[in-house]
Amino acid sequence: MHELAVCQALIEQVERVARQNEARRVVSIVITVGPLSGVEPQLLEHAYPIAAAGTVAEHASLVVETVPVRVRCRSCGAETDVQPNRIVCGSCGDWQVDVTGGEEMLLRRVEIETDAAAVH
Repeated sequence: MHELAVCQALIEQVERVARQNEARRVVSIVITVGPLSGVEPQLLEHAYPIAAAGTVAEHASLVVETVPVRVRCRSCGAETDVQPNRIVCGSCGDWQVDVTGGEEMLLRRVEIETDAAAVH
């Protein structure tokens, strides 16, 4: 499953953040996923517990926010949200567009818990 490998890479990033901040545990992870990213949010959510098992993020919640496909038209300059299966300008209908959003999968936020006694 492709999403399991994606989750494992995500957990590696989260563990790096946790180490850098001397976290005792990770409380929550927020990511954004676009429809053109090649990642299925529902499959990602199913793979997450397997990838997080035995890590500092084992009991953390995973919040997956979806973002729309966004394009900039080369003809009229408009920036619009479009359907993933109809990538044309939402303003003038031209097909000569550049995708400016919706291809990404980004780690947006990691909420951690630190040992209060260790904070100076």
